[in-house]
Amino acid sequence: MSEYVVELKGITKRFPGVVALKNMNLSVKPGEILGLIGENGAGKSTLIKVLTGVYQAEEGEIYVNGQKQKFRDPNDSAAAGIACVYQELNIEKLLSVTDNIFINKWIRGKGGLLDYPAMNEKAREVMASLGIDIDPSKLAGTFGMGVQQMIEIAKAILIDAKMIIMDEPTSSLGEKEVELLMTICRKLKAKGISIIFISHKLEELFELCDRVTVMRDGEHIWTKQTEDTDSDDLVKAMVGRCVDQLFVKIDTQQGDCALRVENINSAGVLHDVSFEAYKGQILGFSGLVGAGRTELMRAVFGADPIDSGKIFLHGKDVKIKSPKQAIRHKIAFLTEDRKGQGLILGQSVQMNLILANMAGFCKGPFIDDKKVCQTGDHNCSSLRIKTPSQYEVVRQLSGGNQQKVVIGKWINCDADIYIFDEPTRGIDVGAKVEVYNVMNELIKEGKCVIMISSEMPEILGMSDRVIVMREGRIMATVDRESEYFNQEAIMKAAWGGKIDE
Repeated sequence: MSEYVVELKGITKRFPGVVALKNMNLSVKPGEILGLIGENGAGKSTLIKVLTGVYQAEEGEIYVNGQKQKFRDPNDSAAAGIACVYQELNIEKLLSVTDNIFINKWIRGKGGLLDYPAMNEKAREVMASLGIDIDPSKLAGTFGMGVQQMIEIAKAILIDAKMIIMDEPTSSLGEKEVELLMTICRKLKAKGISIIFISHKLEELFELCDRVTVMRDGEHIWTKQTEDTDSDDLVKAMVGRCVDQLFVKIDTQQGDCALRVENINSAGVLHDVSFEAYKGQILGFSGLVGAGRTELMRAVFGADPIDSGKIFLHGKDVKIKSPKQAIRHKIAFLTEDRKGQGLILGQSVQMNLILANMAGFCKGPFIDDKKVCQTGDHNCSSLRIKTPSQYEVVRQLSGGNQQKVVIGKWINCDADIYIFDEPTRGIDVGAKVEVYNVMNELIKEGKCVIMISSEMPEILGMSDRVIVMREGRIMATVDRESEYFNQEAIMKAAWGGKIDE
């Protein structure tokens, strides 16, 4: 019997112009939670797809319980007991929970008809084992991200998976949902199910994982027991250099008020919201999931209507009823949903980089190809976008590099006000520093930066001023010099308390 439930030896996978995996080795023990970490573009996504049969490696071998395997497609991988919960969940929201769990694994009764009573009962049983008590006949889309993620895990349990890959599983979850997921992972481990846990949140790896494997540039760097390493060790191995200071906040001079919002109300979501944002500063928005931060910025950007209230830009009362008008007013909005709202996935990196300012790249009625190419090369270099070329289709890039393309797109607008909604979600430590450097460059140029973030260290590390929201209302505004500029006070406000008490 092999020591490992899954083992990869010398895996190499090439694409035109790039070697995504180079002699990659990986081993997972039965009932082990193995952390997998690496910069965006390190090859993690390619590794997942090789393990799940989506890609076939040109070189190397895969073993499951000591038996050599050849995965021609995802069905072969599933039959061997390997399942994956992707960062972008594979949920059909207009189908029931039961349909999602049993898709392609139907239980049939007499005459070959689907036996829904039996499937509903089994679905209820599997979800209950994960701590979720729901009616599985309801549509999957009626439930939140936490439940939808458990549906994916239930699908893995149903095929009697020996190993489950979890790709950035906490990136879209609230605090309580993360706690539930951690509990579920430990339960699965206790049952002997192995987990590959991919995360950019180092604290999650130390809390949950037995060992950690680091990848860089498609290669295995090292694997260590979690107790034998620390954050600095991981970061150095991952990025190939020391990141001495993650939050590279710089001191700048506060300029004039760039944006003033007065008493915005919107469809029961926003309630008398007022705030000011200044040139040369980063204004952070903090709060729990569902606090209304994104909804507020969508209203400012004209993506959602407002019932009442006023918006002032540089002291002038303006009406913004669409994103097109907002862009004309030199407002940029880097949305949280990069794939759904930030990019055209079927277009090239180059095309996506100029999408928000096409007119600025024209010479007369025609696109200025030379300027477009020069800008693309500059963006790829300055933002460290890992791509074979600027002509590569964006869909082929890793999630973090797609995020960098979104950032580049808006930088090319030369806006006055930049709204960053969860700008480092799903981005590795090294890339985060690059994003923070972009923010610093913007405020050095006298731009106004508004940052929505659910990561408290990021809020405290980068903001000049923090606004805390709860249930569509502003609960507190805290300056960096204030005695209340700390995690405890901000979280107290997020839960509804008064921080001066």
